[in-house]
This record gives sequence, C-alpha cells and structure tokens, in this order.
Amino acid sequence: MQARHPYSSGGSRAATPAPAGACDCHIHAYDARYPAVAGARLTPPDATMAQYREIQARLGTQRAVLVTPSTYGADNRPMLDALALLGEQARGVAVIDGDEREAQLQAMHDEGVRGIRLNLSLGVTSSADQILPLAKRIAPLGWHLQLLMAPGRLAELAPVLSDLPVPVVFDHMARLAPHEAGVHPAHAVVLRLLERGRAWIKLSGGYLVSTRHSIEDPALDALARSYLDANPERVVWGSDWPHASASAGMQPMPDDARQFDRLADWTGSARLRQVLVHNPAALYGFAA
Repeated sequence: MQARHPYSSGGSRAATPAPAGACDCHIHAYDARYPAVAGARLTPPDATMAQYREIQARLGTQRAVLVTPSTYGADNRPMLDALALLGEQARGVAVIDGDEREAQLQAMHDEGVRGIRLNLSLGVTSSADQILPLAKRIAPLGWHLQLLMAPGRLAELAPVLSDLPVPVVFDHMARLAPHEAGVHPAHAVVLRLLERGRAWIKLSGGYLVSTRHSIEDPALDALARSYLDANPERVVWGSDWPHASASAGMQPMPDDARQFDRLADWTGSARLRQVLVHNPAALYGFAA
C-alpha cells in the first residue's frame, strides 16, 4: 500500500526525474504558536518542514521558496523559522507593511528573503496603493514584488505594473482561468511584461484556477504554454504546499507528484531544467 503524505493526495513519487538543483518556488509554513491576523480567511493546521521533506522526497526537488501566507499578515516569523530549518537550499518571500527599519529588511535579506508579497485576493493587510511605495522600498535590496490579485484588478493596474523599479512575480498563473487565456485583458498584460523581461510567472496553483479544480484539467495546457512561449526564462514552478484552501475544504487536495508531472507536460524535456533550476537560481539567488 502506498503511504499517504501530509497535505497531499496520493503517495507515489513523481514519474518525471527532477534535475539536480530543482526548486519548488511556492510553499507555506503554518505554525499555531503564532496567531492569525484579525480577519484571516484561511487558518489551516500546522504544516512543518519535516512534513514538507516528505513531499520533497516524492518530487526529487532540493530547493524551496517559502512565502508568508495571508494567515499571518505581516508577521514573518513562521516563514523565517521554516527558512532557518531548510537552510541554504531555501529562500523566502515576506510580507511587509512599509514601516520596517532598514536594519529589519537587511536582517531578513541575510536570512534568505529575496522578495515581498502583496496578496490582494485573500489578504486582509494589503492594498493596491502599497504597490509602488513598497516597490521603491525594496529596490535597493534587489528584491522582487510578488502579486496575487483578481485578473480584473491586474488589468486595471497595468500602467503601474509596467513601470515599477523592481521585477514583478505573478502568483498562481496570474489567477487567470484557462478559458480566459487570449480573452481577458489581464492575460495580454502578463504576456507583455514577460516578453519585456519585466515580470515572472509561477506555474503554481493550477488546481486553483481550473474550473474543474484539478491539475489534470487539459485546459491548463494552453494557459501554461502561453507563458512559456512568451518568455521561458521568466517562468518558475511551485507546488503551493500545503494547499491551505484544500485543507479548508474549498477544493479537492491535489497530488503533488502529479503537479510535478503536469509541469513536464507543459515544458517538455527541453524547458524543464530551465524552469526548475536556472530560472529559480536567477530570481532567488541560488548558487548555480
């Protein structure tokens, strides 16, 4: 009988061999020792790095990027604790409110943080008005700005996003449903920024944007490949472990091994190493 793994359906290893240095660019840590921010919409059970190591074993990945989830607002302690546990093979993406001292930001940089996130979909502590001020604040550190927002809002903010002093990273396929590819104006905005080398896209959360809530949805193929075709040097992949919305019962729990194999469907063998190794090294500063 196959073993079950924490916060992931199935228990088998990915069929796709992972190249050395492969990186999962989107995971979260949850720790009940730290309180959720008032109004948090997702408050999942603890998800530890010991549990995540089991997922890494299934995928064959060595590197990971921890992202502070909306649950904790601008409290980065759960992410930083987990980052310390994973060590040199991990990087972090923090949430800040802009009032941090320079020494605080530098300390996070020294701990492995390489970007900040604004969650305008589920977050309760962020607003679109923060995009430019925070981008200016992190520019001297060489960080990037990771955004999660509804496609309509993304399209509205195109003039701002096109002229930021830092790279933009779009979460979860830019939150576009597969049927919106080539139709919704946000898709054209993202493709244009990718083509110009001003943005990155995470091929993560396919099960979130699929109308079937499944990574097996064949409609995801065209959406993923549109980003790869726009600029294969600006695409990374993430599992979104531990799938907080799935553990909250909002959709089925995905199988992380199948997520990894679906990435191989989209990239083909020629682009797989680029997405899993070379691009994360460039974006997050991993050793080549």
